[in-house]
Amino acid sequence: MMTDRILAETKFLRMVERDGWCFVERPNSTGVVTVVPLTHERRLIFVEQFRPPLGRRAIEFPAGLMGDELGQEKEDPVLAAQRELIEETGYEARDLDLVSSSATSAGMANELVHFVLAWNLDRVGPGGGIDSEDIVVHEVPIGEARAWLTAREKAGLVIAAKVFAGLYFAHERWGGR
Repeated sequence: MMTDRILAETKFLRMVERDGWCFVERPNSTGVVTVVPLTHERRLIFVEQFRPPLGRRAIEFPAGLMGDELGQEKEDPVLAAQRELIEETGYEARDLDLVSSSATSAGMANELVHFVLAWNLDRVGPGGGIDSEDIVVHEVPIGEARAWLTAREKAGLVIAAKVFAGLYFAHERWGGR
C-alpha cells in the first residue's frame, strides 16, 4: 500500500513523499496548457517573462494553469488555450487542435502539459498577461525560430524545454518554411 506524506503545500504546489519517493503535485489545477500559435504571416508567437525560480527571463510559448479558477475546475485544454493566448498575446485563434498531453517531468511531478496548436489568429487585445505578469510578445518567422532561440540563449535568456516540443508539433503540422 502506498503511503503519502505531505512535506510542504501552497495553493498550487504540494511536495509529497510516497514510499521514499519525493515529488510535486499540482493541487487546485488539472494541468498546464501550452499554446503553439502561428499567425497568418507564418510567424510563431513566443512570450518572454521573468521566472523567479530561474532568476532570469525565459522564452516560452503562451501557457498557463487549467482548472485553477472557481467554476472552471474541469476546464477543457482547448478552452484554456484560447483564454491563455488572448491573455498573454492579445491574439485569438479561430482554429485550435490538441496534439499531445504529456508529463512535464515524470520523475518529479504529476503535472501534465497539454499542447494545443493555434492558427488563423486575429489581434483582439494588447496581451501582456495579467497585472502580476510582465510579458513581452515576440513574433518570429517559423523558418527562423531555431536561430532566433539560439540568439536569445546566447544573450542569457533561458529557453523552456516545452518550446522544443512545441516546435516539433509546429513543424510536423505546418513545416518549417
